[in-house]
Amino acid sequence: MDQDFTRTTLGKTGIPVHRLGLSATYRPGKETIYRALDADVNCFFAFGIDTQMIGVLREVMRSNREKYVVATGAYNLLVGYPNLRRTLEKRLRQFRTDYLDVFLLLGVTKEKHFPERAREELYRFREEGKVRSVGMSTHNRKFAGKLAAKGALDVIMMRYNAAHRGAEQDIFPYLDQHNLGVVSYTATRWTYLLRRPKTWPKDGRIPTAGMCYRFVLSNPHVDVCMTAPSNLKHFDENLKDIQKGPLDAEDMEFMRKFGDAVHHTKKWFM
Repeated sequence: MDQDFTRTTLGKTGIPVHRLGLSATYRPGKETIYRALDADVNCFFAFGIDTQMIGVLREVMRSNREKYVVATGAYNLLVGYPNLRRTLEKRLRQFRTDYLDVFLLLGVTKEKHFPERAREELYRFREEGKVRSVGMSTHNRKFAGKLAAKGALDVIMMRYNAAHRGAEQDIFPYLDQHNLGVVSYTATRWTYLLRRPKTWPKDGRIPTAGMCYRFVLSNPHVDVCMTAPSNLKHFDENLKDIQKGPLDAEDMEFMRKFGDAVHHTKKWFM
């Protein structure tokens, strides 16, 4: 196994991370979260309503807090300006911790949703020691690339998978100068990459979930790829597969072709 494939540092934050991160959005059960901990997965993303994740992290963070990387954030309200301070304080109380490792403005769709005012407020949280790093989650690749080029963030959370590879042109070329951390999600494109598109040959190969995660993590610009399994079995399969290391050239080409076929079906996606 390629040890470097499963471990890295989250950009300029200096935070060591397992490259497979865990979200409990689909309520996989506390057993799954404990299994991740036993496997030395240390990067966890949680919304304020993720009671399974919050409950487990509250327990394990009573000791060795520094072992766990907790990422969360405040929701973009689309209309109006969110109360970032109130959300931060609420998350600190929910996790029963003095600081968060990554704090994001979530769901930024337009530049006006993440003004300089918001960035300055996030910087203050970092200066106060209440967060270790700040950033945003977004589908707006052009805006993310612009902020990356300026070094305005510590971390960018964004969509990247075999069907949506626009980040390779719009974001990744601008990361190195300021060494931004990258957390990706939707490796399976909400499972569409696990299904046969109408245009795909009936006897043609179909990717596994593990291949989707390995495709994402084969890109060295991605530090962490989030997985959101719905049960323990799915988590175990994903973890086992990424331990195989990066995809070879043939499998990478297959994933790109399959991803193009999925993308061209033009189905609705989040």
